[in-house]
Amino acid sequence: MKQLVRLFVAVFIIAGGLMYLTSYLNSSEGYSGSDTLTIYNWGDYIDPELIKEFEKESGLKVIYQTFDSNEAMMTKIEQGGTTFDISIPSEYAIDKMKGEGLLLPIDHTKIPNLKNIDPNFMDLPFDPGNVYSIPYFWGTVGIIYNPDLLGGRTFKSWNDLWSPDLRNNILLVDGAREVIGFGLNSLGYSLNDTNEDHLQAAKRKLGDLTPNIKAIVGDEIKMLLAEEEAAVGVVWSGDASEIMDENDKLDYVIPEEGSNLWFDNIVIPKTAKNIEGAHAFINFMLDPEHAAQNAEYVGYATPNAEALKLLPEEISGDERFYPRAELTNKLEVYKNLGKKMLSHYNELFLEFKMHRK
Repeated sequence: MKQLVRLFVAVFIIAGGLMYLTSYLNSSEGYSGSDTLTIYNWGDYIDPELIKEFEKESGLKVIYQTFDSNEAMMTKIEQGGTTFDISIPSEYAIDKMKGEGLLLPIDHTKIPNLKNIDPNFMDLPFDPGNVYSIPYFWGTVGIIYNPDLLGGRTFKSWNDLWSPDLRNNILLVDGAREVIGFGLNSLGYSLNDTNEDHLQAAKRKLGDLTPNIKAIVGDEIKMLLAEEEAAVGVVWSGDASEIMDENDKLDYVIPEEGSNLWFDNIVIPKTAKNIEGAHAFINFMLDPEHAAQNAEYVGYATPNAEALKLLPEEISGDERFYPRAELTNKLEVYKNLGKKMLSHYNELFLEFKMHRK
């Protein structure tokens, strides 16, 4: 009998300990609800000072976690193991998440600062009426290069990357849509092409580029290019802006064949526990002064028309990062290609990376 009692007490203590541990972990992972706000975002994609200011203004504790691809973000939210109140996906991911029931609708009446967004960035095809998403940043994919390391040469076309004198001198972002996309663009095809002959032709042409590729990398591409470890990179425009702040020898160009015009929007995932806090955060980030501060820190183009007025002319007037309509009209937004075709793009990209080795 005593042994049975001791066993019961031991089980009770262990169960209590597990409950405490679960509660602690849940709190640290953002499960605690009304007193915290858990943000799931790209790395280095918000001014940390704005998070501190929001915490002070709202009284909420912000838990900030990062992802390195839309696919990784979607998988984690779909699994539902962690509570996220805010996330910032790209347009094709938003379209996919919306279709799979991974997003909650946004109450526009709780976001009075929505009036500050340029109408050109509202009501886009991936989210008509902005039912599920609010514009955050936009930009392009292009070529950054260091003329001093290249004898003064410049770039106009994606095809310039295949020049023999660039051997072992190009860094690529580690993204299937970006790399397969510029391979397609270089052949005159859409970066949303699903024609198998076109995709295989792009893969073969990318294979011919391998002697020029020094590495395919993630966030470290910014440091490597700024420190002149390579002369050329294929990057997102905001990364280019940040790199050029570190090393003013570099320049950025959107290739004449066209490229990707992307949009990252704020969403409220289905996992959200603090929906009121999520709306408060969105409204906070759409304040013109906050949006301008964020744009200066991150380096990407803001869709906030009132914030744009507050930015220095050297930023808002730089057509490399705020291109004119005649160029943006030639750019394409990534479409949601569907799970099967997206997997195929990823397979082609993996085969390309393996071919390099």
